[in-house]
Amino acid sequence: MNSPPANFNPHLSVDCVIFGFDGDNLRVLLIKRKGRNTGGTKAGKYKLPGDLIHLKEDLEGAAKRVLAELTGLENIFLRQFSVFGNPNRTTNEEDHAWLEESSGIPISRVVTTAYYSLIRIDKSKTENENNHHASWHKVDELPNLVFDHNQIVEKGLATLRNEIRFEPICFELLPGKFTIRQIQTLYEVIFGKELDNRNFRKKLLKAKYIVPLNEKQKGVAHKPALYYSYNRNKYVETREDVLYYNF
Repeated sequence: MNSPPANFNPHLSVDCVIFGFDGDNLRVLLIKRKGRNTGGTKAGKYKLPGDLIHLKEDLEGAAKRVLAELTGLENIFLRQFSVFGNPNRTTNEEDHAWLEESSGIPISRVVTTAYYSLIRIDKSKTENENNHHASWHKVDELPNLVFDHNQIVEKGLATLRNEIRFEPICFELLPGKFTIRQIQTLYEVIFGKELDNRNFRKKLLKAKYIVPLNEKQKGVAHKPALYYSYNRNKYVETREDVLYYNF
């Protein structure tokens, strides 16, 4: 995701925390950075997807470009959540050497604007991910990332935990049809704790935008559960009735 030196601002970047849900775990998409460090050792550490800003791009345009290149998807849920401007964030010798080598120009201080994105893992284009040495990692088992990227993930997760209480953005991570158990599992892995089945189901089914389907699970060992779908139009119409999940 590097650009010709004449085409970007060496002091401004975007970094994207891309969340996905595999049915059991909340995951983050990471890139294994290429190139070599000072002394010729392989770079090899993991980082968040990101890039320096093109001279004629705005911030959101840069983030959308990074996401499209990495996942092959467009019109992805994307939201800015913080700016990281500590003057020491790029002073680690190894990280700084990689940054200058990969960009091809001298770089001192870089201020990054962070976005978080929610996508369905099964929709992301594997070929794009492979081309960028990207892979999905459990959010609670992340390796030591470069720069301040662990801190960025932590802030992104905290933002997601707060905003998912008020908005039905969880459906960006779920398939088109889902069970109540799947939604509850998603909330549990995001908040890192078990929720009371009865209370969660009772509160969730108050939402008019969660529509029951005339279809149940098949081929399961337990009692087949009813499928539901998310009706975005009904959510917009009834926005004043948005539920607050006080977990």
